[in-house]
Amino acid sequence: MQVCKKTADGVLHVSIAGKIDTVTAPALDRELQEDCATADSLVLDFSQVDYISSAGLRILLRLHKRMVERQGMRIVNANETVREVFSITGFVDLFTIE
Repeated sequence: MQVCKKTADGVLHVSIAGKIDTVTAPALDRELQEDCATADSLVLDFSQVDYISSAGLRILLRLHKRMVERQGMRIVNANETVREVFSITGFVDLFTIE
């Protein structure tokens, strides 16, 4: 998994490439904890994410809970496979997915 971050006007943009699973989710969590503490909102670009497991969903849920107190979190460019996971788990109703 690769993570690329940039911040502009209080918005943290994070592009993720690869799989978000049991092995990579803890690294993603560590990678975003400090940056999310200072961001007003979070945009996760999933255009290169090809798989997400329950471990990845837990990280997203934790991020969502943190960012909902501010200006929120959006997931953009998720492929059909990832969108299906969000749909099956009910996360599609919780997250803003574009």
